[in-house]
Amino acid sequence: MLSFLCVFLFLGRPSHVTCMLRQTSLGIIFSVAISSILAKNIMVYMAFKATKPGSSWRKFIGVKITNSVVFCCSFLQVLLSVIWLSTFPPFPEMNTHLYQDKIIFQCNEGSVMAFSMLLGYIGLLAAVSFIVAFFARNLPDTFNEAKNITFSMLLVCSVWVAFIPAYMSVTGKNTVLVEIFAVISSSVGILCCIFLPKCYIILVRPDLNSKSSLFRQIKVNTLN
Repeated sequence: MLSFLCVFLFLGRPSHVTCMLRQTSLGIIFSVAISSILAKNIMVYMAFKATKPGSSWRKFIGVKITNSVVFCCSFLQVLLSVIWLSTFPPFPEMNTHLYQDKIIFQCNEGSVMAFSMLLGYIGLLAAVSFIVAFFARNLPDTFNEAKNITFSMLLVCSVWVAFIPAYMSVTGKNTVLVEIFAVISSSVGILCCIFLPKCYIILVRPDLNSKSSLFRQIKVNTLN
């Protein structure tokens, strides 16, 4: 929901505050969201590995592991944002060179390298989440969300890969429209692929969300 709300920072007349917040807030919010998905997927994968007798994975099972993954992955993005804002922060500017009869009031990103690293880090987290979900695809479906996570991360990666040439090929206010579309598309992808299936089970098929159904499916998967 925060990723949807950060779109409003891209709308309206640019100011020093909105120019500094819109890219950094986008990067931090998406980093927290994707790292949370990554942490959960890692924990599910490790939990099933720990069920084997004598497995060394048991010592890694716990809330501290998931919290550490989310904190470390998010902290790197926060650190990058702080360095960006303290060295070459974005600022509003008047572009008089793009059109002869118009003045475009826009945000200058300050450091193109920092902006690229911020988006690249989001893509890196999505790619890692996709790889972990791919390895967890053979786990029992009762506990496994690897298919949903795989589709959501594939959609996120596709959106931001397509965003790069689209962002480079447009000018003026169209760059803001392209970025807003990328933010909304990736947010909808995560919401639809991960959250809506849970709502379907809870609201439409509550019979599948019971202990009897859970144990029955575990028994079937064991026999298979």
